[in-house]
Amino acid sequence: MKIVHLNTYDGNGGAGRAVLRLNKGLRNLGADSDIVCLYQFDQNSNVEAISSSVPRRLHALINILAERFLIKPFLKSNAIPFSLQRFGLSPNYLKILRDADIIHIHWINHGFLAPDQIRQLSSLGKKIVWTLHDSNPITGGCHVRYDCMHFKNECGNCPVLKRPGRNDLSHRTWLAKYDAYTGVKFDFIAPSTWMGDRTREASLAKGKNVHVVSNALETDVFRPTDKTSCRNEFGIDPGTVVILAGYMPSKSDRHKGFPELLDTLRHLAGRPSTDQTKYLLLFYGSDGSDIKFDIPINYRFVGKIKDDSVLVRLYSLADVFLFTSLEESMGYTALESLACGTPVAAFRTSGVTDVVLHKRNGFLAELYDTKALAQGIEWIIQQNENGDLSKSARDWAVQNFSLNVIAQRHLDIYQQL
Repeated sequence: MKIVHLNTYDGNGGAGRAVLRLNKGLRNLGADSDIVCLYQFDQNSNVEAISSSVPRRLHALINILAERFLIKPFLKSNAIPFSLQRFGLSPNYLKILRDADIIHIHWINHGFLAPDQIRQLSSLGKKIVWTLHDSNPITGGCHVRYDCMHFKNECGNCPVLKRPGRNDLSHRTWLAKYDAYTGVKFDFIAPSTWMGDRTREASLAKGKNVHVVSNALETDVFRPTDKTSCRNEFGIDPGTVVILAGYMPSKSDRHKGFPELLDTLRHLAGRPSTDQTKYLLLFYGSDGSDIKFDIPINYRFVGKIKDDSVLVRLYSLADVFLFTSLEESMGYTALESLACGTPVAAFRTSGVTDVVLHKRNGFLAELYDTKALAQGIEWIIQQNENGDLSKSARDWAVQNFSLNVIAQRHLDIYQQL
């Protein structure tokens, strides 16, 4: 059985990493699995790019830029990612795709597969599955829905658009997707129970099978490392309480919950039991140049992390990983932290609830309740003195999200098809 995965980028972003990990897991089990991307960042990633020639690479770049910037005049703000989905580049000519038994679609925005190209895939006569790394495949354009329920019908009157209406851009995009999906037989795969439930409610998923299979993680790479040596490497005192967090203040990533993160830390610093001098917040994802926050505890930036071994050491030296996303299909960084034995404090929302188990490997506060989340950080620190939460976190990650476990669940679906 030959499996080919389609994703816009090779390892860039959460979906890109998920594809590489799944592909590796499938190969570990002896499966014939490969990846085709629109645009290749890493020439050593062993991924086939349809933009390998100069003309096609130029075409791909034009598509990417067009999809990212032409939509902006239509949006009220950049707070919610939204795709125009008018540009695409068909991969049907590739021999690797024509030889496939299973085509597995992943994240195909930014000019890879528009509805027309998805429809064209059916001409190859292959079995097709599609993993939802966000909500875009089941909406009229948005990637994060929050509480909007228009996806249950035919979209339209979109709260994201400057000119919402019955036949607005979201409705026209919905119609284009509906026409394409009607002509292609495929199954959806959701990486969390929450995403699976929402997909079954979606009008665009009517008549489609929906499977729930989490994304995979290399738990042999993301594993506990000696905390003392990790702290020595970063010059952190053994007695310091370290909170680790990703720095994601992007205007188009409002769903990452950065304002809520800062508010949580203010509540934590204001608690009577908190000794502010003993806390350190570590941010990864930025070097922090000229960035200042109004929070009453010490904080430090460690820059962008491109090496997983460095990221593992950061997770391992921390006492708590603070994850304040407002909506996630699953929550990869939370899972990485758990695999390294570091409990997670997060909001009880969306796909994160499949990863973080309340008071078993972390703490879940109700969405937007930053005061409760601050209490959760303190609870984790107090309850994990003997390491029980850390052991539970590691065990949960290995038993449920390791490469071979998740790859086998995907193989079962492929074989059913």
